Amino acid sequence: MGILNDDAVLIESGKSSGDPTMVTVNCPDESGLGSTLCRIILEFGLSITKADFSTDGRWCYIVFWVSPDNGSSRFDWDSLKNRLLSACPSCLGSYYSSLQSSNVSKPPSLYLLKFFCRDRKGLLHDVTKVLTELEFTIQRVKVTTTPDGRVLDMFFITDAMDLLHTKQRQTKTCDHLTAVLGEHGVSCEIELAGPELESLQRFSVLPPEAADELFGSDVTSISNKVVLTVDNHLSPAHTLLHINCIDQKGLFYDILRTSKDCDVHVTFSRLISIISPLSN
Repeated sequence: MGILNDDAVLIESGKSSGDPTMVTVNCPDESGLGSTLCRIILEFGLSITKADFSTDGRWCYIVFWVSPDNGSSRFDWDSLKNRLLSACPSCLGSYYSSLQSSNVSKPPSLYLLKFFCRDRKGLLHDVTKVLTELEFTIQRVKVTTTPDGRVLDMFFITDAMDLLHTKQRQTKTCDHLTAVLGEHGVSCEIELAGPELESLQRFSVLPPEAADELFGSDVTSISNKVVLTVDNHLSPAHTLLHINCIDQKGLFYDILRTSKDCDVHVTFSRLISIISPLSN
Protein backbone atom coordinates (compact mmCIF):
# COMPACT_ATOMS: atom_id res chain seq x y z
CA MET A 1 0.00 0.00 0.00
CA GLY A 2 3.05 2.22 0.13
CA ILE A 3 6.73 2.41 0.96
CA LEU A 4 7.41 2.24 4.68
CA ASN A 5 10.50 1.79 6.79
CA ASP A 6 11.01 -1.76 8.05
CA ASP A 7 10.73 -0.37 11.58
CA ALA A 8 7.01 0.10 10.98
CA VAL A 9 6.66 -3.56 11.98
CA LEU A 10 8.92 -5.01 14.68
CA ILE A 11 8.83 -8.63 15.88
CA GLU A 12 10.49 -9.54 19.18
CA SER A 13 10.70 -13.09 20.50
CA GLY A 14 9.68 -13.91 24.06
CA LYS A 15 12.34 -13.82 26.76
CA SER A 16 11.74 -17.44 27.75
CA SER A 17 10.63 -20.55 25.93
CA GLY A 18 6.86 -20.59 25.68
CA ASP A 19 6.48 -16.82 26.11
CA PRO A 20 4.43 -15.07 23.41
CA THR A 21 6.13 -13.12 20.62
CA MET A 22 5.57 -9.36 20.60
CA VAL A 23 4.56 -7.80 17.27
CA THR A 24 4.62 -4.00 17.16
CA VAL A 25 3.02 -1.98 14.35
CA ASN A 26 3.73 1.76 14.19
CA CYS A 27 2.31 3.40 11.07
CA PRO A 28 -0.32 5.83 9.72
CA ASP A 29 -3.86 4.91 10.66
CA GLU A 30 -6.83 4.21 8.43
CA SER A 31 -10.33 2.86 8.89
CA GLY A 32 -10.34 -0.91 9.44
CA LEU A 33 -6.57 -1.25 9.83
CA GLY A 34 -6.86 -3.05 13.17
CA SER A 35 -9.20 -5.72 11.81
CA THR A 36 -6.98 -6.17 8.74
CA LEU A 37 -3.88 -6.75 10.89
CA CYS A 38 -5.78 -9.21 13.10
CA ARG A 39 -6.98 -11.14 10.05
CA ILE A 40 -3.43 -11.45 8.72
CA ILE A 41 -2.16 -12.73 12.08
CA LEU A 42 -4.96 -15.31 12.25
CA GLU A 43 -4.30 -16.44 8.66
CA PHE A 44 -0.74 -17.29 9.71
CA GLY A 45 -2.07 -19.68 12.35
CA LEU A 46 -1.31 -17.48 15.35
CA SER A 47 -3.39 -16.77 18.44
CA ILE A 48 -3.50 -13.27 19.94
CA THR A 49 -3.06 -13.59 23.71
CA LYS A 50 -2.89 -9.86 24.43
CA ALA A 51 -3.12 -6.60 22.47
CA ASP A 52 -2.80 -2.84 22.97
CA PHE A 53 -4.19 -0.43 20.39
CA SER A 54 -3.80 3.35 20.44
CA THR A 55 -4.44 5.99 17.75
CA ASP A 56 -5.02 9.72 17.39
CA GLY A 57 -6.91 9.23 14.14
CA ARG A 58 -3.86 9.80 11.95
CA TRP A 59 -1.15 7.60 13.44
CA CYS A 60 -1.55 4.32 15.31
CA TYR A 61 0.59 2.25 17.64
CA ILE A 62 -0.46 -1.38 18.01
CA VAL A 63 1.17 -4.18 20.00
CA PHE A 64 0.14 -7.83 19.66
CA TRP A 65 1.39 -10.70 21.82
CA VAL A 66 0.98 -13.83 19.68
CA SER A 67 1.71 -17.55 19.89
CA PRO A 68 1.60 -20.30 17.21
CA ASP A 69 -1.45 -22.54 17.56
CA ASN A 70 0.63 -25.71 17.31
CA GLY A 71 3.27 -24.48 19.79
CA SER A 72 6.04 -24.96 17.22
CA SER A 73 9.24 -22.92 17.65
CA ARG A 74 9.77 -22.85 13.87
CA PHE A 75 7.78 -20.08 12.26
CA ASP A 76 8.26 -17.84 9.23
CA TRP A 77 8.25 -14.50 11.02
CA ASP A 78 9.75 -12.72 7.99
CA SER A 79 6.71 -13.59 5.87
CA LEU A 80 4.40 -12.34 8.61
CA LYS A 81 6.35 -9.07 8.79
CA ASN A 82 6.13 -8.59 5.03
CA ARG A 83 2.37 -9.21 5.07
CA LEU A 84 1.85 -6.72 7.88
CA LEU A 85 4.03 -4.15 6.13
CA SER A 86 2.02 -4.54 2.94
CA ALA A 87 -1.16 -3.78 4.91
CA CYS A 88 0.21 -0.60 6.48
CA PRO A 89 -0.70 2.58 4.58
CA SER A 90 2.05 4.93 3.47
CA CYS A 91 2.32 8.42 4.93
CA LEU A 92 1.14 9.94 1.64
CA GLY A 93 -1.76 7.53 1.34
CA SER A 94 -2.79 8.27 4.90
CA TYR A 95 -2.81 12.00 4.18
CA TYR A 96 -5.10 11.69 1.17
CA SER A 97 -7.37 9.17 2.88
CA SER A 98 -7.83 11.59 5.79
CA LEU A 99 -9.30 14.09 3.32
CA GLN A 100 -12.04 11.64 2.35
CA SER A 101 -15.29 11.55 4.25
CA SER A 102 -15.46 7.78 4.14
CA ASN A 103 -13.16 4.88 3.41
CA VAL A 104 -14.82 1.95 1.64
CA SER A 105 -12.62 -1.14 1.56
CA LYS A 106 -12.61 -3.02 -1.73
CA PRO A 107 -12.69 -6.82 -1.51
CA PRO A 108 -9.63 -8.56 -3.00
CA SER A 109 -9.88 -9.75 -6.58
CA LEU A 110 -10.52 -13.46 -7.07
CA TYR A 111 -8.22 -15.35 -9.46
CA LEU A 112 -8.45 -18.81 -10.96
CA LEU A 113 -5.24 -20.86 -10.96
CA LYS A 114 -5.35 -23.96 -13.19
CA PHE A 115 -2.60 -26.53 -13.62
CA PHE A 116 -2.54 -29.91 -15.34
CA CYS A 117 0.06 -32.58 -14.52
CA ARG A 118 0.61 -36.21 -13.53
CA ASP A 119 -1.07 -37.20 -10.29
CA ARG A 120 0.95 -38.42 -7.32
CA LYS A 121 0.63 -38.84 -3.57
CA GLY A 122 0.89 -35.56 -1.66
CA LEU A 123 0.36 -33.39 -4.74
CA LEU A 124 -2.43 -31.28 -3.23
CA HIS A 125 -0.43 -30.78 -0.03
CA ASP A 126 2.65 -29.60 -1.93
CA VAL A 127 0.69 -27.16 -4.09
CA THR A 128 -1.15 -25.75 -1.07
CA LYS A 129 2.17 -25.25 0.72
CA VAL A 130 3.62 -23.32 -2.24
CA LEU A 131 0.58 -21.06 -2.51
CA THR A 132 0.68 -20.34 1.22
CA GLU A 133 4.39 -19.48 1.10
CA LEU A 134 3.69 -17.11 -1.79
CA GLU A 135 1.10 -15.36 0.41
CA PHE A 136 -2.05 -16.46 -1.41
CA THR A 137 -5.33 -17.19 0.34
CA ILE A 138 -7.17 -20.23 -1.04
CA GLN A 139 -10.92 -19.64 -1.27
CA ARG A 140 -12.04 -22.78 -3.11
CA VAL A 141 -10.44 -25.86 -4.69
CA LYS A 142 -11.73 -28.18 -7.41
CA VAL A 143 -9.75 -31.33 -8.25
CA THR A 144 -10.43 -33.52 -11.30
CA THR A 145 -8.51 -36.73 -12.06
CA THR A 146 -8.39 -38.53 -15.41
CA PRO A 147 -8.20 -42.29 -16.11
CA ASP A 148 -4.63 -41.95 -17.45
CA GLY A 149 -3.30 -40.77 -14.08
CA ARG A 150 -3.34 -37.02 -14.66
CA VAL A 151 -5.00 -34.32 -12.60
CA LEU A 152 -6.54 -30.92 -13.30
CA ASP A 153 -6.52 -28.72 -10.20
CA MET A 154 -8.37 -25.41 -10.06
CA PHE A 155 -7.63 -23.06 -7.16
CA PHE A 156 -9.70 -19.93 -6.55
CA ILE A 157 -7.27 -17.64 -4.75
CA THR A 158 -6.78 -14.06 -3.58
CA ASP A 159 -3.39 -12.36 -3.41
CA ALA A 160 -2.40 -10.73 -0.11
CA MET A 161 0.21 -8.69 -1.99
CA ASP A 162 -2.38 -7.59 -4.59
CA LEU A 163 0.11 -8.17 -7.43
CA LEU A 164 -1.35 -11.17 -9.21
CA HIS A 165 -2.59 -8.96 -12.04
CA THR A 166 1.07 -8.43 -13.06
CA LYS A 167 2.86 -10.77 -15.44
CA GLN A 168 5.86 -11.00 -13.12
CA ARG A 169 3.79 -12.28 -10.19
CA GLN A 170 1.99 -14.82 -12.39
CA THR A 171 5.24 -16.10 -13.89
CA LYS A 172 6.85 -16.42 -10.45
CA THR A 173 3.87 -18.40 -9.16
CA CYS A 174 3.88 -20.86 -12.07
CA ASP A 175 7.67 -21.24 -11.88
CA HIS A 176 7.47 -22.13 -8.17
CA LEU A 177 4.76 -24.70 -8.83
CA THR A 178 6.70 -26.26 -11.70
CA ALA A 179 9.86 -26.44 -9.58
CA VAL A 180 8.06 -28.18 -6.72
CA LEU A 181 6.18 -30.63 -8.95
CA GLY A 182 9.44 -31.46 -10.73
CA GLU A 183 7.73 -32.92 -13.78
CA HIS A 184 7.70 -32.24 -17.49
CA GLY A 185 4.52 -31.29 -19.26
CA VAL A 186 3.11 -29.21 -16.41
CA SER A 187 0.57 -26.68 -17.67
CA CYS A 188 -0.10 -23.64 -15.48
CA GLU A 189 -2.56 -20.80 -16.15
CA ILE A 190 -3.75 -17.85 -14.03
CA GLU A 191 -6.71 -15.68 -14.93
CA LEU A 192 -9.09 -13.28 -13.25
CA ALA A 193 -12.25 -15.09 -12.16
CA GLY A 194 -15.49 -13.85 -13.67
CA PRO A 195 -18.13 -11.99 -11.65
CA GLU A 196 -20.30 -15.08 -11.42
CA LEU A 197 -17.47 -16.90 -9.60
CA GLU A 198 -16.29 -13.90 -7.59
CA SER A 199 -19.73 -13.48 -6.05
CA LEU A 200 -19.48 -16.95 -4.51
CA GLN A 201 -16.84 -15.85 -2.00
CA ARG A 202 -19.43 -13.70 -0.23
CA PHE A 203 -21.31 -16.82 0.90
CA SER A 204 -20.29 -19.53 3.31
CA VAL A 205 -20.06 -23.09 1.98
CA LEU A 206 -21.09 -24.47 5.36
CA PRO A 207 -24.78 -25.48 5.34
CA PRO A 208 -26.92 -23.81 8.04
CA GLU A 209 -27.81 -27.23 9.50
CA ALA A 210 -24.14 -28.12 9.93
CA ALA A 211 -23.33 -24.73 11.42
CA ASP A 212 -26.14 -25.09 13.93
CA GLU A 213 -25.00 -28.59 14.86
CA LEU A 214 -21.38 -27.51 15.32
CA PHE A 215 -21.83 -24.17 17.02
CA GLY A 216 -25.46 -23.70 18.05
CA SER A 217 -25.34 -25.45 21.40
CA ASP A 218 -22.09 -23.78 22.43
CA VAL A 219 -23.45 -20.31 21.73
CA THR A 220 -26.59 -20.82 23.84
CA SER A 221 -24.66 -22.38 26.71
CA ILE A 222 -22.25 -19.48 27.11
CA SER A 223 -24.47 -16.55 26.12
CA ASN A 224 -25.35 -15.84 29.74
CA LYS A 225 -21.64 -15.45 30.58
CA VAL A 226 -21.16 -12.42 28.32
CA VAL A 227 -21.00 -9.14 30.25
CA LEU A 228 -21.15 -5.94 28.17
CA THR A 229 -20.74 -2.57 29.89
CA VAL A 230 -21.17 0.81 28.16
CA ASP A 231 -19.95 3.95 29.95
CA ASN A 232 -20.55 7.42 28.49
CA HIS A 233 -19.61 9.34 31.65
CA LEU A 234 -15.84 8.78 31.61
CA SER A 235 -15.20 11.14 28.69
CA PRO A 236 -17.39 13.66 26.84
CA ALA A 237 -15.83 12.63 23.51
CA HIS A 238 -15.54 8.85 23.89
CA THR A 239 -17.57 5.85 24.97
CA LEU A 240 -15.95 3.15 27.10
CA LEU A 241 -17.00 -0.35 26.04
CA HIS A 242 -16.00 -3.23 28.32
CA ILE A 243 -16.58 -6.84 27.22
CA ASN A 244 -16.07 -9.84 29.49
CA CYS A 245 -16.74 -13.14 27.72
CA ILE A 246 -15.55 -16.61 26.80
CA ASP A 247 -12.33 -16.44 24.78
CA GLN A 248 -12.04 -17.91 21.31
CA LYS A 249 -9.70 -17.60 18.35
CA GLY A 250 -10.43 -14.53 16.26
CA LEU A 251 -12.37 -12.74 19.00
CA PHE A 252 -10.35 -9.51 18.77
CA TYR A 253 -10.68 -9.53 14.99
CA ASP A 254 -14.46 -10.04 15.23
CA ILE A 255 -14.78 -7.09 17.63
CA LEU A 256 -12.71 -4.76 15.44
CA ARG A 257 -14.50 -5.88 12.28
CA THR A 258 -17.89 -5.25 13.91
CA SER A 259 -16.71 -1.80 15.01
CA LYS A 260 -15.63 -1.04 11.45
CA ASP A 261 -18.93 -2.24 9.97
CA CYS A 262 -20.82 -0.02 12.44
CA ASP A 263 -18.57 2.95 11.62
CA VAL A 264 -17.27 3.07 15.21
CA HIS A 265 -13.72 4.45 15.41
CA VAL A 266 -11.53 2.83 18.08
CA THR A 267 -9.17 5.31 19.77
CA PHE A 268 -7.73 2.95 22.37
CA SER A 269 -8.26 -0.72 23.12
CA ARG A 270 -6.72 -3.41 25.27
CA LEU A 271 -7.21 -7.17 25.03
CA ILE A 272 -6.25 -9.50 27.86
CA SER A 273 -6.70 -13.26 27.60
CA ILE A 274 -6.29 -15.05 30.91
CA ILE A 275 -5.97 -18.75 31.75
CA SER A 276 -9.59 -18.81 32.83
CA PRO A 277 -11.91 -19.20 29.79
CA LEU A 278 -13.11 -15.63 30.24
CA SER A 279 -11.63 -12.80 28.16
CA ASN A 280 -11.59 -9.05 28.86
